[in-house]
Amino acid sequence: MPKAKIHSGAAKRFKKTAGGYKRKSANKSHILTKMTTKRKRQLRGTSMIHANDKVLIDRMLRAR
Repeated sequence: MPKAKIHSGAAKRFKKTAGGYKRKSANKSHILTKMTTKRKRQLRGTSMIHANDKVLIDRMLRAR
C-alpha cells in the first residue's frame, strides 16, 4: 500500500493549532509599493480559517 502524501502547497500555507488552522493574509507578497501603508499594516499577522474550509484543509493535510 503506497504512503498517503499531504498536499505540499497546503502544508506551506496552513499551520495546525488547538483551535483549528491559522493562515496568513493574501496580497502581501510583492508589488507593495503601490499599496498604502495602512493596507500593508492591516494585512500583517495571521488569522484563523473559516469553519467551512476546515474539512477541505483536513483532507489536504491528511489530518485525523
